[in-house]
Amino acid sequence: MRILVIGPGGREHAIVRALARDGQDHDLHAAPGNPGIAELAEIHPLAEPAPDAIAALARELAADLAVIGPEAPLVAGAADALTEAGIPCFGPTRRAAMIEGSKAFAKQLMAEAGIPTAKSATCRTSGEVEDALVSFGEMYVVKDDALAAGKGVVVTSDIDLARAHAARCETVVIEEYLDGPEVSLFAVCDGTTAVPLLPAQDFKRAHDGDQGPNTGGMGAYTPLPWAPAELVEHAMDQVIQPALDALRHRGTPYRGLLYAGLSLTAGGIKVIEFNARFGDPEAQVVLDRLASPLAGLLYGAATGDLTSVASPGWHDGAAVAVVIAAEGYPAAPVRGDGIRLGDSRADGYPATGGGYVLQAGTAIGAGGELVSAGGRVLTAVGSGASVAAARAVAYELAGAVEMRGGWYRRDIAALPLQ
Repeated sequence: MRILVIGPGGREHAIVRALARDGQDHDLHAAPGNPGIAELAEIHPLAEPAPDAIAALARELAADLAVIGPEAPLVAGAADALTEAGIPCFGPTRRAAMIEGSKAFAKQLMAEAGIPTAKSATCRTSGEVEDALVSFGEMYVVKDDALAAGKGVVVTSDIDLARAHAARCETVVIEEYLDGPEVSLFAVCDGTTAVPLLPAQDFKRAHDGDQGPNTGGMGAYTPLPWAPAELVEHAMDQVIQPALDALRHRGTPYRGLLYAGLSLTAGGIKVIEFNARFGDPEAQVVLDRLASPLAGLLYGAATGDLTSVASPGWHDGAAVAVVIAAEGYPAAPVRGDGIRLGDSRADGYPATGGGYVLQAGTAIGAGGELVSAGGRVLTAVGSGASVAAARAVAYELAGAVEMRGGWYRRDIAALPLQ
């Protein structure tokens, strides 16, 4: 199968790596990719990931399947353009992708479908913002309605900080704070049917102890030994399937990866947010544990035929991911610092001890060396018989990476879990 993966980051490196492990003779292509992905797939330039450009490249390659990694091309209509070109796409249409593209849309959909979530208010004026902040209490949750590359949410007890964030946004969703452990659940969807993947937990705050600003994610682990045995079943019944049904009834069937960010509150599961693609870094640990072929699962979803695909199989044990960020991240990451990966392989295959390094914000410098080119630069992924064993491998790999100014949290998947 000839497969085109769109995206430049660690999520896409994890996807390509999983496809390369399928044990089938896939012809893998990626655009724009990164140096790590280039070890596994043929790279194609894509200066602007606009829908028409993606569809044109897929037609040129005669791709059997296109997999859209980032959210922005989906919200812009990449899946629509690919479908019009006759190429199966793993990723929702522009209208269905609004479940991530607009927080207000997601809230409306959840209300329509009876999906449990935080109480909220959609605000467009300073007066509405002030009323909502007063209404929802002393821990303020302020979300930019539009896409914000994982940095559109502020959770704070400082009302001035909450006001300042709201003032920077054209439309904001302000909601009650959900107190409970957070879980990320991915489901592969074909418009009617949904298949769950392993739940994972990520670490959004920049610094140890969940301090500092929100980021796109500083690490993750799976499985969750503390989670209730019925978690996935309840989430599929109460969250994923109702969302899928509501979108289908609206005439916008959802095909692709539906990501539910969940809070396990004292009152039960509640949705924090939906994403329209694999979350990063959770995808890096979930796909590490996948033992069955990924391509068939993605193709079944893209063609509306998941019922003919075998359920995913999983490796025993656990995986832990530790993100290595550039100096200045998330505010103003420094680019161009040289990188040495130590004993890990650049292509993302295991080196020693069940670990490897995935590349995200990387590039090849003028002298042919690997350099930083983004905020979250690398992810060290460790696997082992337990979360603790996998964590030890991940941190050993992270410690072997040499990058001036590089840093990472020291408490990813630390005990006690939850």
